[in-house]
Amino acid sequence: MSAEESGRPRVLESLNETLEYIEEHLRESIDVAELARTALTSEYHLRRMFSALAGMPLSEYIRRRRLTLAGAEVVAGQRTLLDIAVRYGYGSGEAFARAFRAMHGVGPGQARRDGLALRSQPRMSFRLVIDGRSSMQYRIVTKDRFAIVGRVATVPQINEGVNPHIMEMIKAIDPDTMARIVSLSDQEPSGVVSATLPHDEDNHQEGSPLDYYHAVVAAPGRAQSADAVGLDVLMQDAGMWAVFTSVGEFPAALQRMWGDVYSEWFPSNPYRHRPGPTLLKVGADPEGKGALAELWVAVEPQD
Repeated sequence: MSAEESGRPRVLESLNETLEYIEEHLRESIDVAELARTALTSEYHLRRMFSALAGMPLSEYIRRRRLTLAGAEVVAGQRTLLDIAVRYGYGSGEAFARAFRAMHGVGPGQARRDGLALRSQPRMSFRLVIDGRSSMQYRIVTKDRFAIVGRVATVPQINEGVNPHIMEMIKAIDPDTMARIVSLSDQEPSGVVSATLPHDEDNHQEGSPLDYYHAVVAAPGRAQSADAVGLDVLMQDAGMWAVFTSVGEFPAALQRMWGDVYSEWFPSNPYRHRPGPTLLKVGADPEGKGALAELWVAVEPQD
């Protein structure tokens, strides 16, 4: 068995042990930082991995599992509603009722009185399925401190297809400003890149807000030059980046690659996320096979 293959089950086993711990402590306060330490990773990586693989934030999963169990106790009628609220960490009956209604669509009193069917959040577990649909090409790059310089807008996340909000933002950049931005590029990824930074790293759901930069990567000094006056700047500390390459129809091939990074590459390799934006450079494939996409993800070695 290769080192990559032997590492794969250990990572997934760690994630599933985290889920088991959550299940055993749903009636207690759960410290995500402590969860991450138990899983031998960073809180940032744990939250991003879970969100990408599960399709919901870790905090949302915990909330929905608690309300699933609370719903069963409400319908059973063996405890008062206030007892159930306190049992699942709510400071008041009103707070519990609001959360209960947000998930189940009805209040706890009505659910108990009318014996209504409630919604359920099943327990999750993770497993790795390799279907051979892609050969993942990647390299690890260490970069010095740099700047992302260009224009920024807050847009909703769109997981499939072209994001019309981003297209509208790009069209609003006048040619002179765009030429000024391009002139500042002085390192890889060269030329115009897309940089995305979610407002909430624990939330990668459709429609969640993120900052989108239509920009270039430049040395810190260039970001402070006269050409950069009036532009938006995001500074990045020195660190490691995993760089993935994909060729195919845009944006479908890129979105498939993005899914593979989380479902296959991270569980199979000794790296984890570190805080930072995701960088994307897209151009024409020299062989005419569609778009050539280069995805940069901020990483650090696993402990």
